[in-house]
Amino acid sequence: MILKLVWRNIWRNKRRTLITMASVTFAVILAVTMKSLQKGVFDHLVKNVVNFHSGYIQIHKNGYHDEQILDNSFDFSDTLIQSVRKNHNVTGAVSRIESFALASSESSTHGCLVVGTQPGNENAMTGLKSKVISGQYFNDEDNSVLVAEGLSNKLNLSVNDTLVLLGQGYQGNNAAAKYPVKAIVRYGSPQLNESLVFIPLKAAQLFYSAEQKITTLAVNIASPELLDETAKDLKVATGKEFELLTWKEMMPEIESHIRSDENNFYIFIGMLYLLIAFGVFGTAIMMLAERKYEMGMLMAVGMKKINLALILMSETILISTLGTIAGFLISFPIVKYFELHPIRFGGKMAQAYKSFGFEALWPASTDISIFITQSIIVLCLALIIGLFPLFKVLRMDAVTAMKR
Repeated sequence: MILKLVWRNIWRNKRRTLITMASVTFAVILAVTMKSLQKGVFDHLVKNVVNFHSGYIQIHKNGYHDEQILDNSFDFSDTLIQSVRKNHNVTGAVSRIESFALASSESSTHGCLVVGTQPGNENAMTGLKSKVISGQYFNDEDNSVLVAEGLSNKLNLSVNDTLVLLGQGYQGNNAAAKYPVKAIVRYGSPQLNESLVFIPLKAAQLFYSAEQKITTLAVNIASPELLDETAKDLKVATGKEFELLTWKEMMPEIESHIRSDENNFYIFIGMLYLLIAFGVFGTAIMMLAERKYEMGMLMAVGMKKINLALILMSETILISTLGTIAGFLISFPIVKYFELHPIRFGGKMAQAYKSFGFEALWPASTDISIFITQSIIVLCLALIIGLFPLFKVLRMDAVTAMKR
């Protein structure tokens, strides 16, 4: 009976109800869309930089992170890899030998990061083969290289051209060799796309005079939210001889940027919900003012104040609930569209992103928790604001309320 009365009451003034519902709906759409874009951007960033190259966790010989030289490499060990793969959250591990070198062609010379890797494991962990845009992927026995697209453009290289590498090998040995370019690969991260050269692990160990040596064991995991827990378990499994770093420790600037932007978003979303609260609160005040005489009459004929207060509070909550549901349903196709068709910036905006090592792309995330969280916040606000009519009616005097 009360529910039926509440439903009829909110539609007695359709314009007021629709305006209030629309404000809540728009707020939910805006909050969900902004949060989805924010999460999508950072998920994409982490995917580009972490999941596509560095791995979520890296294992080195103690001291390598502070002094990244080949003399801080360690012996390749099947036992170490097996102990890492035993962890239930580990989905892949790849052995690498990494060092800087000069990459040269007939036309120019640029610095690069040479990554000696296991082609099969690398592709299984980072999907390197899918990044090939021309040429063919290499194998373990190849004596050729894969060059990142940005670097190949700087050096004016294409498939089957010759790349000359000059560097310093293990224990001060000279490292110099030339390799045919077997493929060009494209990375989403501009920084990686302009610096990487991939070479099979065996060929890289020979180039650097570091047979059976690796500098890095990169590890990928299934659940990023269990990153710290997995890192602790792997640290115990690998022993004191090795240092173990998560991507947050290796790239603190990215983690800092994400945290800073999240804090800014909380300020923005807080202001947005403050506006929502005032909008719903204003509606509650209007409802009380317009129906003051009516409520006085109801109390005069015997309706209990608590029942009347509950009806008014229920009206506020119902309007907010309808607005929230509408916002939830409308926001999903909007977010899905931006997930399938990310916002791509150009011009100066793209250059600004590129200078920080980010791809100028804004995809959206359809994580259902975003939709649920924003909807619950709106309903909680409505519930809090709905307490105002309750207290107001409980203190209302029937005779005073009926005075015109």
